[in-house]
Amino acid sequence: MKRRTFLLGSVGFLFDATLPRPASAAVPQPYSWDLLPPMESRDAFISWGVKTRGEDPKFLGERFDRFRILVANRDVWNEANKRAFLMTPREEFCLKRNLDRAYDNAYLDIGYGVTISGPHVVGRMTSSIDVQRGEKVLEIGTGSGYQSAYLAHLTDKVWTIEIIRPLAERTRGVYDALIERGYSEFKSISTKNADGYYGWQEAAPFDKIIVTCGIDHIPPPLLQQLTPNGIMVIPVGPPGAQHILKVIKQQAGDGSITVARSDIYNGRIVPFVPFTKLEGDRIIGTHNQ
Repeated sequence: MKRRTFLLGSVGFLFDATLPRPASAAVPQPYSWDLLPPMESRDAFISWGVKTRGEDPKFLGERFDRFRILVANRDVWNEANKRAFLMTPREEFCLKRNLDRAYDNAYLDIGYGVTISGPHVVGRMTSSIDVQRGEKVLEIGTGSGYQSAYLAHLTDKVWTIEIIRPLAERTRGVYDALIERGYSEFKSISTKNADGYYGWQEAAPFDKIIVTCGIDHIPPPLLQQLTPNGIMVIPVGPPGAQHILKVIKQQAGDGSITVARSDIYNGRIVPFVPFTKLEGDRIIGTHNQ
């Protein structure tokens, strides 16, 4: 099933000069789920990444260095997420002016008043929902595209929604350029420009949902679109002071539903950009109550 359709109407994509220019060479080895990057040796990983993925050894080295810190800090803790982090070229989703900081533990500006989340937060949020191959995953807040690219190395069923139209267009263009270069795993990402508060009803239900913008409550439509025993991670709290909650929608034997919540950072505040809302075709305010 083709999953590249971008639901934005007839608006064309123009390449943004602030983004890294795509290399002309194709990825040397076609993607498969059997590809497994070396995880024990920096030199072996760089050599593998150059030979197999055709990537820049500078960024490969920085990715591996950050990987080792993520593992030591327990921000990624299973083999699937370790592989996903190492397989995802974060530098492709950063603005050109931020390339030297692509693997810093920092939120980086991507324009339009939003950021690409730091690698530690991405790793912990994604590891917390424990995505299995073949599960359906919805991301709210496409942003740079890095989070969904990471998810595409965990499952071949990824949907992502971005409320800012020009950012949604730009990121779809990034995906398509990478696909043309041979990153065929990104064909599994379906993108949509819409208000993520209401989820993606046509594609629901979802086994896992990841929300990358802050809000003071759990949106009922997202909870409704989560499968029984599905998992969501979402930053909840007042502006600039959210706690990242892991939300499990539990179904008892009699069919009744309960919701269990836990804090993936054990009470630590993690600020996120606000969960904005659309009124007509304009972004006005937030969904905070």
